[in-house]
Amino acid sequence: MEINNIEDGVNSSSGEANPRLSAEEMLKNVDSAIIAVASGGQSYKIGSRELTRANLKDLYSIKNDLAAQLNSDNSPHLLDNCYVAVFSGR
Repeated sequence: MEINNIEDGVNSSSGEANPRLSAEEMLKNVDSAIIAVASGGQSYKIGSRELTRANLKDLYSIKNDLAAQLNSDNSPHLLDNCYVAVFSGR
């Protein structure tokens, strides 16, 4: 059984990078995982078998990282979504 780490695209069984998954594909996988947890629950048990899905907090963190990576790849601007406030005097 081969286990893939969605967060960094590393094959956990061999420790090698998985070049087959792009950030966009990984984002689709994470979205699917979020939907599965939201619609099917975090974990369940049938008889002696038990299934525990990934934590929603972790999935959203991975999703935000992948979205930021995709945005940075598609944007030539260094300081996108950066705001500056100047407070002078009293």
